[in-house]
Amino acid sequence: MSYDLAVWEGAQPGDDVEAAGIYEQLYEEYMEGEELAPTPRILAYAEALAERWGVMTGGKTAGWGSLLDDASGPMIYLTMPFRMAGKLSAEAARLAGERRLVCYDPQSEHLRPAHED
Repeated sequence: MSYDLAVWEGAQPGDDVEAAGIYEQLYEEYMEGEELAPTPRILAYAEALAERWGVMTGGKTAGWGSLLDDASGPMIYLTMPFRMAGKLSAEAARLAGERRLVCYDPQSEHLRPAHED
């Protein structure tokens, strides 16, 4: 079982409903459509996240493959083992917030804030 997050470039949606609509549109266009090279911002985010996750897991992410396998244009779709999702997803949301990227949880259909209490 895995836990997934979507991160994309764009204005912060006003609420979860707006985020869900944007997510569906972007997912269809960039994840199901023609694959595009990741934008520079998504590339930088993926590189920072891979480095941070590697530190957090003692290198256990090495077998997951490249985060960029699921990046296209202004969007990246992150899949992580459910047992590690708490800390890893919080770090993904934090790094997205630092870079002014939108972070969305498609399972619960909620925006992920940069800092969770």
